[in-house]
Amino acid sequence: MISRATSRHHPPLRGGHHASNAGAALLPHHEPHRTHLPGRELCALGRQHGLTIIVDGAHAYGHFPFRLSDIDCDYYGTSLHKWLLAPIGTGFLYERIQSTWPLQAAGATLTSIRKFEEIGTHPAANHNAIAEALVFHHGIGIERKAARLRYLNERWATRLKDQPKFQLHTSLDPGLSYAIGTIGIAGMPPGDITSKLWNQWRIIATPIGHAEYQGIRVTPNVYSTLEEIDLFGDAMEAIASGKAH
Repeated sequence: MISRATSRHHPPLRGGHHASNAGAALLPHHEPHRTHLPGRELCALGRQHGLTIIVDGAHAYGHFPFRLSDIDCDYYGTSLHKWLLAPIGTGFLYERIQSTWPLQAAGATLTSIRKFEEIGTHPAANHNAIAEALVFHHGIGIERKAARLRYLNERWATRLKDQPKFQLHTSLDPGLSYAIGTIGIAGMPPGDITSKLWNQWRIIATPIGHAEYQGIRVTPNVYSTLEEIDLFGDAMEAIASGKAH
């Protein structure tokens, strides 16, 4: 998403085009239904046009290896309950401190971003549990975690992708996808697929209705077993063949 104050209609931002009234670019670090995006390259392109770069990292942190310093964005926000497995309602926001420092008053001794944590009374349990989630995360290691997630994704995707009724919308190229995959069944609305998965097998998936593709988002995590992955494959084949209720 590109925001400019003076124009509602503008061409897509591409290399070589000049943004005359530069505003802000909102970029997903990981497109939440299909693929990992080149965050560093996209941020660099935005900077060429004088844009403030805001990155949505909701599905990135704790999912695959990266360094925030490599992305070179102005703002980065993420959820910690998704892939770090911290409590619901936790997350973090990174910003270049010079961007908004004047917007909130603080005592003279507060010279770090901590001043923005002065939010009044809030539950300490959720905040403190982030540390335990980080211990667990680092105990596994992000490289091993990403490899496990990719393995689980590829296990069901490679089984289904070449069968005639299935439409896989996620690239299986290394580095382009990890845990998340989106797949559809020809002629069947995504909501019908997820309803059958839940009603008959108690499998949760998310229906995705998009102008460019239709399918369900499948997101196993490190604790998912191979038996569960194979049960999902069995269920999808049963649904596609009309054998599901």
